[in-house]
Amino acid sequence: MPRTRQHNVTAAQWSANGAALGSLDLTLPGNQVFGSNVFSPAVQRQRLPKHVFKALQRTLAHGEALDTSLADAVAQGMKEWAMEKGATHYTHWFQPLTGSTAEKHDSFYAPVGDGTAIAEFSGKELIQGEPDASSFPTGGIRATFEARGYTAWDPTSPAFILENPNGALLCIPTAFTSWTGEALDHKIPLLRSMDALSGAAIRALRLLGDDDARRVFTTVGPEQEYFLIDEQYYFERPDLVTTGRTLFGAKPPKGHELDDHYFGSIPERILACMLETEQELAKLGVPIKTRHNEVAPNQYEIAPIFENSNVGSDHQQLTMQVMQNVARRYGLVCLLHEKPFAGVNGSGKHNNWSMGTDTGDNLLEPGDTPSENLNFLFFCTAVIQAVNAHQALLRASIASPGQDHRLGANEAPPAIISIFLGAELEKVFAAIESGKVERSKPGSFLGLGTPVLPPMPLHGGDRNRTSPFAFTGNKFEFRALGSSQSLALPNTVLNTIVAEAIDDLSGKLKTALKGSQANLEKAVTKVVRDSYAANKRIIFDGDNYAPEWHEEAEKRGLYNLRSTPDALPWLVEKGTVALFKKYGVLSKRELESRHEVFLEQYSVKINIESETAASIARTQILPAAVRHINELRMAGLEELVEEIEPVVRELHFALRGLEDVNLKDNQDDSKPEKWAAYMHDRVVPAMEDVREVADRLEKIVADDLWPLPKYSEMLFIK
Repeated sequence: MPRTRQHNVTAAQWSANGAALGSLDLTLPGNQVFGSNVFSPAVQRQRLPKHVFKALQRTLAHGEALDTSLADAVAQGMKEWAMEKGATHYTHWFQPLTGSTAEKHDSFYAPVGDGTAIAEFSGKELIQGEPDASSFPTGGIRATFEARGYTAWDPTSPAFILENPNGALLCIPTAFTSWTGEALDHKIPLLRSMDALSGAAIRALRLLGDDDARRVFTTVGPEQEYFLIDEQYYFERPDLVTTGRTLFGAKPPKGHELDDHYFGSIPERILACMLETEQELAKLGVPIKTRHNEVAPNQYEIAPIFENSNVGSDHQQLTMQVMQNVARRYGLVCLLHEKPFAGVNGSGKHNNWSMGTDTGDNLLEPGDTPSENLNFLFFCTAVIQAVNAHQALLRASIASPGQDHRLGANEAPPAIISIFLGAELEKVFAAIESGKVERSKPGSFLGLGTPVLPPMPLHGGDRNRTSPFAFTGNKFEFRALGSSQSLALPNTVLNTIVAEAIDDLSGKLKTALKGSQANLEKAVTKVVRDSYAANKRIIFDGDNYAPEWHEEAEKRGLYNLRSTPDALPWLVEKGTVALFKKYGVLSKRELESRHEVFLEQYSVKINIESETAASIARTQILPAAVRHINELRMAGLEELVEEIEPVVRELHFALRGLEDVNLKDNQDDSKPEKWAAYMHDRVVPAMEDVREVADRLEKIVADDLWPLPKYSEMLFIK
């Protein structure tokens, strides 16, 4: 049996690993684990003095500042709870501009003079930490020799316990700032943007007659797509290990053409892994709701219930971490790259976004009669206006090398940002624009042709899976986020641009009202009509993949920013800087730092990919092809040699071209924009040239000589 086939047999074997959960009686309170590792309000009520607990809850509910004099009591209660969970250390858990999380562990224990140790944790240690700020990306905000940075406790995101086979760790969600007070992370701008939107929405609600709401929260519910492959293949692929995606690989005979994977029966090992992942996330208070097979083979999806944007963003980072950790217990590796397999559907992260008041109202809930729901019409119009005005900025917020491979690849939304409203809402807004508003009609039902099946409520419009920004019932689904991305920046942008639109519409509504609430309906209708007429170019309900739409979008003046270097300049565009300064979300310097960091990350990641591709082609693929030629020649099969030799020469020629553009002397990394453009224009095409020839060779070279696991193995052996 060839070596590769032996590996396949090994990879296909699986039995319960000892960590399997089994079936528990979930009606018993002791078997309910949700939130058991979270310093939740329920735990705080038990652990904290009454006045401390109430002060902390005011912070959580209304965004009020926490009296730091109470921090010692909170720290004491948190420490005792964590130690009962087995925690010996704590960390300020933060989200630097790397896109992942960071942590430095400190022990609770300090030695005393008699040779023993005592556990201590003060309010000062809870509130503030001091990690080295020079070793994280800062985009020029901090020089390398300037090391001081601070982490600041975020009481709105609860502390939690991360378990390990040999202990436990108390994680305290924190913000990360420079010594000068500038944001070095994704959390601070997100929190600022939530405040900005809340302030704008409350001002609008007062004009709309709501005097009860005190705060508006933005919420997210991200749908996370991912691949699971056997770790045998992962560690045999240097490209997967180093870059997260396959830099080589011919299309397999069977992919997802038969549509037999989507929502299919979940394989036993995969389901076991999912169940343990969900249990671990439940302990951390992450409200996972759904799981299913995705379109591609070995691709899956997991999705939580909505939470406020800050907590949801933290939980999404935890979800990716837990998914990757648990997968290894099952001999699997979780791939979060946007495009791990060329020619196969990639992975995204659908960002379901909405706004809700502290009194329980969803501001994007149309209700049964959307044409008469003034609050909904006002806030929905604000979102339309915001997305139209800042479409390029939204595209910039999701830019990455992985996204360049995925967006527009007939499996994800294109790089053109547009909004899908659905047939019913389009009809409502069109009627308002024309001045022919009609009362909404009661919903009808869908008959299924047999009395056995119940009649189903008929929705006013279908869904559009190709739309980058779709209205889906009581929320907007920003579908274009990448699988590996943090939620923080896209939601920071979304919150801020919607805050601006709400304030603009509020000013016009105030003028239309002329100090009187008597004609509120007429005034709202006028504001909605004028805004929709000015911004309706962003509305599109057709096939976003179709070439005709790309032509139409260009005529409408919509942006088509296909690559990361095309999109990122919009982070520092004059209007962006003015907007973020106005709402205090990001200063010009903070925006410029992110622009520089993201450009450098793009170039570095492409550089890693290109050098890895050159190494694999030079040291693995080329030698395999030469061995194949030698075997053919020894067998006297000169006709076959003549067939493959020209392809090998093509590979060598393309490889030399790639190695040339990879030379540091040919790259100017002193100017981020110039470096990114060089990587996009010269290096990426050179990589693609090498891959094209190598993938042809994969179909010619003897199977037992080919050095890399193939797609047919990685994607179909579960």
